[in-house]
Amino acid sequence: MRRASFRRRLVTAAAATALLVAPVVGTSTSALGQTSGAYVVSTEVTGTQKLTVNVYSPSMDRVIPIEVLRPADTSVPRPTLYLLNGAGGGEDSATWSARTDADEFFSDKNVNVITPIGGRLSYYTDWERDDPTLGRHKWETFLTEELPPVIDNALGANGVNAVAGISTSATSVFNLAIARPGLFNAVAAYSGCAQTADPIGQQYIRTVVEGRGNADATNMWGPYGGPGWVAHDPVINAEKLRGTTIYVSNDTGIAGHHDTIEDSRIAGDQATLTNQIIVGGAIELATIPCTINLQSRLAQLDIPATFNWRPTGTHSWGYWEDDLHDSWAVIADAIGA
Repeated sequence: MRRASFRRRLVTAAAATALLVAPVVGTSTSALGQTSGAYVVSTEVTGTQKLTVNVYSPSMDRVIPIEVLRPADTSVPRPTLYLLNGAGGGEDSATWSARTDADEFFSDKNVNVITPIGGRLSYYTDWERDDPTLGRHKWETFLTEELPPVIDNALGANGVNAVAGISTSATSVFNLAIARPGLFNAVAAYSGCAQTADPIGQQYIRTVVEGRGNADATNMWGPYGGPGWVAHDPVINAEKLRGTTIYVSNDTGIAGHHDTIEDSRIAGDQATLTNQIIVGGAIELATIPCTINLQSRLAQLDIPATFNWRPTGTHSWGYWEDDLHDSWAVIADAIGA
């Protein structure tokens, strides 16, 4: 009886392996890709090239849904782009898939696109303490240690990676690259603030974590201005980005071509348009000094980087879709896609 049960488990694991590595059809459950305690709990097909892979994270002791877009051609191992959502972590339905043409854009690209769903207001970092409101966040551990080997194994990926993020996660992508040198060949940051140790950077984070989340930001990196905040400041730690391909974009906050009543995301809603122009404009404007400081620091260290400064544009998805398109050539070259 035990031998038969063991055989059934082997067959299930083999079927799940075929499901993920080959063009994907059907649904499967198994402990596939177990590495460092992390493993695939289940998979669910959601589109022709798309599926959700549920991965258990031992550091957070919970299952994290991962949106996966496979390349049309999976005959050979492909590189991987980790594409992070913003402050809501995708829990608020504000995801790359829902708000942009990312699925269509990548459908003919030779890359696996990985987007975790979760991490609301976490900055995708390891929090020093569990927060009474937001709970446990160990996203740096998950995204740099637990998830990549599981994804590489499950998808038959080639281990070459890039990471891109918007707004709050545009800070995170630098910290992830700094925390694990060599894991990401390229980093792309759209409309972010790449500084955390000074009062401006800290206020930006506190506005998100405390203002929106009613949480205690000192649970993230300790006392404000302390060693935890310094250690996670990409401007201060820019030397650790040497050798990584860097792409950064920023708009001015002035209303542009996506800030019109006719834009598909506005859909004729005047309240949405007003909010995007006023609030989105103010947020984008506030990120400019951060990006200037990062550009100056990288230039001082003679670290190459591509900076895309647009004359108009607010803190909103239409411009991040543009950023994704514009940065792809740089990312693809860095990862061989």
